[in-house]
Amino acid sequence: MSLQVSTALLERAERGDVDDAEFVDVVRSSLPYAWEVVSAVAADLSTAPAPFADHAIPPPNEECRGQLLRALASDAIRGGLERHFGVRLAFQNCHRVAAFSQSAVGGEQYAAFISPRGQLLNQSPELRDC
Repeated sequence: MSLQVSTALLERAERGDVDDAEFVDVVRSSLPYAWEVVSAVAADLSTAPAPFADHAIPPPNEECRGQLLRALASDAIRGGLERHFGVRLAFQNCHRVAAFSQSAVGGEQYAAFISPRGQLLNQSPELRDC
């Protein structure tokens, strides 16, 4: 589940910084399930009545679960996705992903989602293995 980086891009990275758009393109092609989930919550945010939109459907298989974990556990990947979509991502239980508007970060709903209480309330017996 490594990122699939072209030789040319890897060589440029060895010489210095790479363009954010190129990095995000690598994420898009390497982690398609994660890209699909994040792009969907980012799109849903524009029509959501709340200051966030979320995806709470468990991944269809372990490969997809791994992609989502990889994307959201990596500071670089998560940050690249947040900059690309202009949102703040929040994550619970190996599959629940939320996109918050930047103006909602620090607000009551954001704080509730990322709180220990929010995490505990999002538990269920079928999710304890993730």
